[in-house]
Amino acid sequence: MKKGLILILTISVLSVSYGQNAQDGNSIETKKWGIRECIEYALENSLSVKRSLYGLETSEINTRQAKWTMAPSLNFGGSYNNSWGRSIDPTTNLFITDRFQTSGINGSSSLLLFQTNRLRNTYKQAIVDLEVSKYDLEASKDIVILNVITFYTNVVFNKEQYNNTLSQLNSTQQLVERTEKQVEAGAVAQTQLYDLMAQQATNEVSVINAENNYNLSLLQLKQALQIPSSEPFDVEIPEIELSEFPGVNLSGEEIYQIALGILPDIKSANLGIESANLGIKIARAQLYPAIRLNASLNTNYSSFRDTERRVATGEIETRPPVPIGTVNLDPNLVVYTNPIENSPVFQTFESYPLAEQYKDNISRSLSLSINIPVFNGFSVSSSVQRAMISQKQAEITLEERSNNLRQNIERAYNDVLAAKKSYDASVRQVNAQVESFRVTERSYELGASNFIDFQVSQNNLFQAKTNLLIAKYDYIFKTEILKFYQGELDY
Repeated sequence: MKKGLILILTISVLSVSYGQNAQDGNSIETKKWGIRECIEYALENSLSVKRSLYGLETSEINTRQAKWTMAPSLNFGGSYNNSWGRSIDPTTNLFITDRFQTSGINGSSSLLLFQTNRLRNTYKQAIVDLEVSKYDLEASKDIVILNVITFYTNVVFNKEQYNNTLSQLNSTQQLVERTEKQVEAGAVAQTQLYDLMAQQATNEVSVINAENNYNLSLLQLKQALQIPSSEPFDVEIPEIELSEFPGVNLSGEEIYQIALGILPDIKSANLGIESANLGIKIARAQLYPAIRLNASLNTNYSSFRDTERRVATGEIETRPPVPIGTVNLDPNLVVYTNPIENSPVFQTFESYPLAEQYKDNISRSLSLSINIPVFNGFSVSSSVQRAMISQKQAEITLEERSNNLRQNIERAYNDVLAAKKSYDASVRQVNAQVESFRVTERSYELGASNFIDFQVSQNNLFQAKTNLLIAKYDYIFKTEILKFYQGELDY
């Protein structure tokens, strides 16, 4: 008897201390999490949601890149060379054998003018893929929300089931205490007390099993939230009246049609087909000629030319006659050259530095090119065929998701109807068993019925309450699933 009391006290202490932390000798109540708080925390810490976020960022980068691909390309480069032996001076294109250094800078630009809108369709496809990523992110969040609701519902059910077993154990314990007094008074046989003590032990096992189930469901919820198992954690038991969950007013087909228009998973599949169709156009564009506009700019420097030089100033002058000799060595008979009219004026420089060579050696070009695909190892046709296969796969994905959605809604719809019927029947069963147990317990206390009748009645009541709990939370959860498919899940 004392062992039973000790076990009851131990279970009660464990159930209380489970929701508390001892710090510096003071008990601090564990924070209790509501369903909304659990969902928000799960969404913030879910690895699948984070993966989808990175996928969305990648799509944003791809969209930005596809947009700027339609703009002209622009590239700059430079070079430096140290040459000796027979080489070509890039500034003069003459062969020289001296050792010299050269450097150059260049720039180029290219713009695709025509290839049957390949770049524009690529940009459109990137925009569609970006929308797909957004819907995939929403779909991953929906999965997390449904998982949390499932685990949270299990915790609430198992916690109430645990409380039911404690209540049953407490009822048996009170009856044991009354029977002990009756045995001491000689009113009932000792065997009746032993039977009750055996029932009490059975109830204690039920309490332990219920507590284990509760702890396991709590662990599963913590793992879904990415919370370490060592951290204190508890949930709120929501005060839910089933009147808050009205009956199903729509047919399964009507709910299915609503879900087709709002669920991100279906929207993603529809956009996947659109992206695949654009992929076919992009692949086929490579079968047509590509016309490009090209521009380039180059300049260079040569150390071989970095010496003294004469440069025309752009001015014109008339050179006077210049004496070139005498006739018969007669100083009075001097011979002169003819005057030179329009003679350019030159200026002498000591060097030809890099900046001036770069400025003087600039060359520019502008060209128009066309590339006509004839044979490329069937790479283009293979790309078209792969794109067409991807389009078929996208259609299958949509059909598959639509079929799964229809089946899930049909099951959920039937489950809700069945759960409501089970709940109504369980309510009637509990009401009947409560009255039956009250009568049997009173009869047993007065000695008018035996222990077997009492035990059967108590077990029937406990089972009826368990069935009611199962039906209640099953109905609540199934109703939440239908609300999810209708876009009415407010989380």
